Order: sequence, then structure tokens, then C-alpha cells
Amino acid sequence: MSILYVIATPIGNLGDITIRALETLKNVDLVACEDTRQTAKLLQHYQISVPLISCRAQNELKVAPRVISILNEGKLCAYLSDAGTPGMSDPGALLVRAVLEAGHEIIPLPGPSAFATLLSVAGGLDKTVTFEGFVSPKGGRRRTRLEELMERKEAFVLYESPFRIVKLLEDVADIDGERYVCVGREMTKYHEEYLRGRVTEVLEKLRQRGDQKGEFSVYISGKKDNKILQ
Repeated sequence: MSILYVIATPIGNLGDITIRALETLKNVDLVACEDTRQTAKLLQHYQISVPLISCRAQNELKVAPRVISILNEGKLCAYLSDAGTPGMSDPGALLVRAVLEAGHEIIPLPGPSAFATLLSVAGGLDKTVTFEGFVSPKGGRRRTRLEELMERKEAFVLYESPFRIVKLLEDVADIDGERYVCVGREMTKYHEEYLRGRVTEVLEKLRQRGDQKGEFSVYISGKKDNKILQ
């Protein structure tokens, strides 16, 4: 029976891979992945040998027919993004749609997600949270989108690069300097860190460091939940 497994992978700590994911990867005939070099490191760490093909945002639709041809032979395939859950600010959605339209079964293997990881320790009280992912790097568009999000009652979570994290928080502070935020940096990695408090306070801490390093996830409370941890 042909199946495409969509597998979540560690966001930094290889020990976070699930037993089910490892067992599945040992038994598939092909792994399509965002970056073959990144996935090869994961597979080599667990001594798993399986053919890899690159399936990133730029070539997803071109690779889909090859994956479908393997599935047409009754074989098993897997899709992995570089880190976390495919389709969440990562490639995967186009491949999934193509495989579904070809009539094949798709099974998700849940696991690590930067969104869920940050949310679990953010300390916010919002019951409803929006996953926004990356906002536009262009200043005007970013500012407009942030204003829209910050008018809502629900919290939201963003991803940002070290090169734009300070500017992102400056925009948030300009809109509402009292808003509660939790910034996660290098989550699950050796230098894992969380900064919580008013956005102006967190922004000042980052500014004092100069150049920023690592990957950032940002929780921003909803308009109705501005309570600050003491």
C-alpha cells in the first residue's frame, strides 16, 4: 500500500525525534526533503540509509511527479523539512496537495514544532492563538501586518531571523509598548533562552547585546491580555 508520511523533525536537538519517526524512516523507499544535506545528518546520526531527493519551496511542484511515480509502484515515501513540522512556514503543502490529487494516502507523524514549543512556555493567558510565521521583511508591509494582528484579541506567534528581530520588536513597541511578549531563541539547542516581559523591556535586553545570533520565535499577547509577569 503506497503512503506518503509527513514527518516532523527536531528543531535543534536531535534527541527530540520520535521513535515512530525513526521506525518509519527505516522502512520507506524514498525520502523527499527540504535540504538533503540537513536530512542526511539526521539519518546518519541514527544510522539510517535511504535514498534522498531535494524537495524545497523552489522545486516542490517539479519533484512531486517523481514522488507520485514511486507511490504508483506501491512503495512508501516520506517528506521532511529541515526542522519542525512540514507546512508550518516550511515547504510541504504543494507536495501534499499533489499527492492527494493523485489519489494516494498521506499520514502525518507529529513531533517537534517551534510554534508549539514556544507556546507551551510563553506564559500568556490567551486561549486563542494565531500562528503567523514569518511576516514580510519589507518595513511598510511588516508594520501594516503587525498593526492588523495587534488589533485582535488573540495572541499570535511569529518567526524571525537574527538580522530582523530587533526591528520587528521596535515595530511592536511603537504600536503598543506595554504588550507582553515571550521571545524564544535557539530553542532546544545548547544556548536556548527565553526573554519575557513588556516588549520595551525585552527589546532593550536585545539591544544591549549588539549583534543577534540564533533563530527566534516570538509570542505576542492579544490586545486584551497585557498582564506582565512580575
